[in-house]
Amino acid sequence: MKKLKVILEMIKFEHTIFALPFAFLGALLGSYYVLGHFPSVMDWVWITLAMIGARSAAMSLNRVIDASIDKANPRTKERAIPAGLISKVETWIFIAVSFFVLFFAAFQLNMLAVYLLPLAVFFLVFYSYTKRFTWLCHVILGITIALAPLGGWVAATGVLSWEAIVLFTAVAFWTAGFDIIYATQDADYDRDAGLHSIPSRFGIAKALLFSRSFHMVSFTALLLLALVTPLSWIFIAGALAAGGVMIYEHSLVSADDLSNVNKAFFTMNGIISLLMLVFTIGDLLILA
Repeated sequence: MKKLKVILEMIKFEHTIFALPFAFLGALLGSYYVLGHFPSVMDWVWITLAMIGARSAAMSLNRVIDASIDKANPRTKERAIPAGLISKVETWIFIAVSFFVLFFAAFQLNMLAVYLLPLAVFFLVFYSYTKRFTWLCHVILGITIALAPLGGWVAATGVLSWEAIVLFTAVAFWTAGFDIIYATQDADYDRDAGLHSIPSRFGIAKALLFSRSFHMVSFTALLLLALVTPLSWIFIAGALAAGGVMIYEHSLVSADDLSNVNKAFFTMNGIISLLMLVFTIGDLLILA
């Protein structure tokens, strides 16, 4: 249990709040508008387990793959593996268990979810390597996280609709935008170490412009989702509220002051994720 606690802290298990609500949102929208009803209780159980397994595997892989980088970075040298709190072998065991949970849950849902597993696993592994060769690593992470609502949609319906791609786009650019903000902390280190990111490539001021632009795309995609589905003004109100939080998020950071990066990164984006889920549920329950 002590080792498990170390691992959960290492992978920032609480950050599951970013993707899990959007996975639920995808399941809700897909199930209601494709099948005409809400997901079953067991759908919720297997989707939750699949998401926990996928994210736990991805973050643990990231910590193993980046162990040498983390050890050399003053900001991350106290993470569990570089600090010797847990071994790579123990982490690999946790990764194997996490992937088993993901695979088992997918097989309980439908065969399309199973067929798409190789694509999901590819991105879960691949994104950890991207900062070694491209500053578009933030976009790859966005694509990886955006598989959550896409997976939720497929898990609940057994089909992949083009409306789900609109939701996928919104989440991908939202994630890429806030990941750029997070990466500003390591801009100097990444540049010196030969690692790639938008802040290290273009500087912090321009990186924040990239982030704002990505969030504008995300906000636009959320509004578009309301146009291509029967979602109502309630969902639109939620999207507007999320847009307001994004604006506030960007007001917290500047090229001259990065002291509020963690607040902008975790708190604001956790609020956005929950906002969209709550307003979607409200939309479906009140106007169904």
